[in-house]
Amino acid sequence: MLLKPEINSAELKNILDLVHQRYGYDFSQYAKNSLRRRMEKLMQDKKMAKASELLPLLSEKPDVFDDLLDVLTVNVTEMFRDPVFYKTLREQVVPMLATYPVIKIWHAGCATGEEAYSSCILLHEAGLLQRARIYATDINPANITKAVSGIIPLRNMKKYTSNYLKSGGLQDFSDYYTAMYEEAIIRKDIRERVIFQQHNLVTDGSFNEFQLIFCRNVMIYFDKALQNNVVKLFYVSLSPLGFLALGMKESLLFSDVQHEFETTDAGVKLFRKK
Repeated sequence: MLLKPEINSAELKNILDLVHQRYGYDFSQYAKNSLRRRMEKLMQDKKMAKASELLPLLSEKPDVFDDLLDVLTVNVTEMFRDPVFYKTLREQVVPMLATYPVIKIWHAGCATGEEAYSSCILLHEAGLLQRARIYATDINPANITKAVSGIIPLRNMKKYTSNYLKSGGLQDFSDYYTAMYEEAIIRKDIRERVIFQQHNLVTDGSFNEFQLIFCRNVMIYFDKALQNNVVKLFYVSLSPLGFLALGMKESLLFSDVQHEFETTDAGVKLFRKK
């Protein structure tokens, strides 16, 4: 019987150092307990008992690193996740976005794109999509590839439809995708409004000025220092009076610039740059 793999602190550091040196990804400021659990799960799936088995494979086989990157970059997402949040966006943020001739939005840590497509639908229903530029970024290139395709498992659409309706959706949600066998494909005119690209919140800087930035359920996996750096990145990337949307369990508490934001809605973690 294979023992449950365990990674100690020294082994974790060795793995992170190798990943940084060999592949250029720096996970040193991610929450260590979460990293350890995810690595141990990968080892268990690959029937490895010791970290000494993982290290040479990471060094020699990029496909093993791809598997590790998939487990280290949390890819849990859904369309209209937390419907009350999207309802607040409809009522409080979208009318403000309507005052701009060009609307620029950034989805940071977009995973496989469901959130970005959700914001496209909101803007479409407000008659604003054609003047919006929506950027969606993620550290994992595999996520970007999936997001660009706009292909979502059809089994997810029942939940997404429920979320959409609870968020105040105005149309028949099935109008936004085409069902093909076991898959749903997001409508082409929605897909084409999103610019998907790779971006690393640890190492990469600001690349535009935005009226709205989403970074929901990403920073909970960062340590306090990295959370601080990322919020400062968002601060410099926001236009005056721009909005920042965080996840329900996230806050600006550990940020040097927390006092540069006012709270738009504490219940859904929506903030506005002063």
